[in-house]
Amino acid sequence: MKTANPMLAIVLAGLLGAVGTRVHAGLWNSAYYAGWMQGYLPAQQVDFTAMTHVIHFSVLPKADGELDSDVNAVTLANSTDVVARAHVAGVKVLISVGGEDSAPGFRGATRAANRPRFVMNLVKFVTSRGYDGIDLDWEPLDAADVGLYSNLVNDLRVGLNAIAPRPLLTAAVGSQPALFASLQGRFDQINLMTYSFSGPYSGWVTWFNSPIYDGGYRFPSTGELVPSTDGVVSNFLAHGVVASKLGIGISFYGCAWSGGSGTSTGGVALPRQSWTTAPTATEVAYSAIMSNYYRPQLYFWDTNAQSAYLSIDQPGSANDKFISYDDQTTCRAKVAYANQKGLGGLIIWELGGGYRVNQPAGQRDLLLQSVKQALANLRRSTGHERK
Repeated sequence: MKTANPMLAIVLAGLLGAVGTRVHAGLWNSAYYAGWMQGYLPAQQVDFTAMTHVIHFSVLPKADGELDSDVNAVTLANSTDVVARAHVAGVKVLISVGGEDSAPGFRGATRAANRPRFVMNLVKFVTSRGYDGIDLDWEPLDAADVGLYSNLVNDLRVGLNAIAPRPLLTAAVGSQPALFASLQGRFDQINLMTYSFSGPYSGWVTWFNSPIYDGGYRFPSTGELVPSTDGVVSNFLAHGVVASKLGIGISFYGCAWSGGSGTSTGGVALPRQSWTTAPTATEVAYSAIMSNYYRPQLYFWDTNAQSAYLSIDQPGSANDKFISYDDQTTCRAKVAYANQKGLGGLIIWELGGGYRVNQPAGQRDLLLQSVKQALANLRRSTGHERK
């Protein structure tokens, strides 16, 4: 994409020749990169050759149609750095709009009086900073938002189509499959946020953060199947979304369940446990899981769910833990699943969570490298090796 940003041109010039071989196996690998993590994980340390797209996270919509690029540290300097380095690697960069609890801002920005300004500001942000497209992340997206969302997507697609080369439009989604079936022609990718699937809710059991399958297991309280990647994919396919439009999620963050009482181990320490006193559950980065909790003897692989976990069963219940996370085996399994299902690709949430800054060089981004290698192996096995 042509850009009027002179700083970007300077950085690009300084990076030429610094690229390795990029992998692509037909599947996309769109990795989220949070602006606030660029101090912890500088763009110069990111292996952009391991992905097809990087999604810079994120600007927030304001109710009046303006954009907030400060809250997540999407500064001009950070944009320039990631765009320049990704482009040298042949990787497209999208700006994410939204995130958790962004729905109120979206609802105001997409009112009829504000939507033209909002779309104009988004298109301007893309062109002025050299991005290759926009990723919409309206959370939560309720049934009452369908009309506003549709209007935004249609107007934004028209606005982006006026730019050459044509920018991409993608979406991070977790609900409203019928809506996305109706809008799929507007999107280049529809990426399912198949993670954060569990918590210590009423009537629940300990369950995995981002399993591939439900394994046929049902909640004892309701008889309904527990959530899974395959369950979400099947739902979107059943509503008519084409498989090649869909991506599934790999999470570089896990869920650490702690304490509680009344389980078979006292506190929570295993999947599928009910309780009498509720445990707590906290999102934990993969890097922290490996540094603070991982020991080989605590590691287990659940074949039915296709998910990794740590089981910590201490005397009493307060210090018991069940830690569910995506490891290297999970990453490979998700690449294989996406290929078997004929899906478009995968997303990673989020690069910084998988980066272990205190490890030796070559050992700091093992999750990302496992995805890269799985895609490379798939490419070779399907005859898509680059000549």
